[in-house]
Amino acid sequence: MAAASSSLSLKQGLLLRPPHTNSLTRPRPSSTSFPSRSFRRCYAAFANENREYVIVGGGNAAGYAARTFVEHGMADGRLCIVTKEAYAPYERPALTKAYLFPPDKKPARLPGFHTCVGSGGERQTPEWYQEKGIEMLYQDPVTDIDIEKQTLTTNSGKLLKYGSLIIATGSSVSRFPEKIGGNLPGVHYIREVADADALISSLGKAKKVVVVGGGYIGMEVAAATVAWKLDTTIIFPEDHLLKRLFTPSLAQRYEELYQKNGVKILKGASIKNLEAGADGHVAAVKLGDGSVVEADLVIIGIGAKPAVSPFERVGLNKEVGGIQVDGQFRTGVPGIFAIGDVAAFPLKIYNRTARVEHVDHARRSAQHCTKSLLTAQTQTYDYLPYFYSRVFEYEGSPRKVWWQFFGDNVGETVEIGNFDPKVATFWIESGKLQGVLLESGSPEEFQLLPKLARNQPVIDKAKLQSASSVEAALDIARGSLQAEASV
Repeated sequence: MAAASSSLSLKQGLLLRPPHTNSLTRPRPSSTSFPSRSFRRCYAAFANENREYVIVGGGNAAGYAARTFVEHGMADGRLCIVTKEAYAPYERPALTKAYLFPPDKKPARLPGFHTCVGSGGERQTPEWYQEKGIEMLYQDPVTDIDIEKQTLTTNSGKLLKYGSLIIATGSSVSRFPEKIGGNLPGVHYIREVADADALISSLGKAKKVVVVGGGYIGMEVAAATVAWKLDTTIIFPEDHLLKRLFTPSLAQRYEELYQKNGVKILKGASIKNLEAGADGHVAAVKLGDGSVVEADLVIIGIGAKPAVSPFERVGLNKEVGGIQVDGQFRTGVPGIFAIGDVAAFPLKIYNRTARVEHVDHARRSAQHCTKSLLTAQTQTYDYLPYFYSRVFEYEGSPRKVWWQFFGDNVGETVEIGNFDPKVATFWIESGKLQGVLLESGSPEEFQLLPKLARNQPVIDKAKLQSASSVEAALDIARGSLQAEASV
């Protein structure tokens, strides 16, 4: 879901905490702690023996970490992945995009989007994990940890002793309270394949859909329901779509596009409760002003929370949420790491601590952490915030939308283009380019964006404002970048 947690406010940040002390230097597991016979190819032989490496969580981050273990020859008979899901790790963004397409629009289905196909890598099916000697424990979430004994207890009662532990538990969806109808039949949330499957089943029977939330999830789901030709209303309390990132003028362009596709938009609206019909199924959404919107299907996308349980003792960050780590994803407990959505890490480029819920960070943090764990790599993770969304991409759609954003949305903005199809927004602070968003760019144009955001060139705002087109604006920005490089 090309989604980002509200915990990463692109406009706010915290000063980095002091560097880790030597107490965080990870001791490598001693050879006497793990009998060599437990690290052979026969992954099934793990039954009651120690695991050298354990990853808790089965999402994007786990899949990319597993690939990195394999690349370093350290997976076979050494690695165990424990997940609450019934599936091998997959590219989660698909669940609010192509997975929700109706049957006649070529929807995405597993095994088509197992990791690591999202970045052009190999499709890691369940058989792949078997072939690589990786033990997979499905539908058995970890419920307890004994830090002193280095053991994990799963829901089924299985006891796992680990040498090094990577926490990749991701996030859990924020839900409406039960007392206002959050658990009524016909009310859906999306985080896992099972959630998406349940929603698809309901979409096939629904007539009137309400999507709650004007962020990534709400926008992507509302775009998908249009393909089902359903009466769709999106409701959110902010004054425009994706307020965390979009400027008011940029949001207006997307709102108009959604309305042209038949989506009704109720912004600045609060929800009092969800109402049930005589059969107990959700029948309407009651707003704070007393008005009622009929609905036989409600999809709630109001954000997510870091899934820190049962690892609270490892050390949490109270400001941005999640488990605190350093630039190599080490927690305050030697031998324990955290990656992906659940990690609160030093965002080096902006000198603050952040927690990012996005597939790009899940992939990169997994790779960086695993390399740090398995090799002599000591460099600090240097992440550049990146967000994107792709909607209305189903077969027969009159207009496909694909935007990308890199950097930080701080300072003044310059918007260029008429959204037919391109539009670009530049964020400038103290004369320097801080962030840039581009809709419907070419591959070459999209490749320019991270270079601009990372290098933050000094840019002539007046000259940028006078650009006659998106292409001309990007040429100005490119010129500023090249001018600084030549100095």
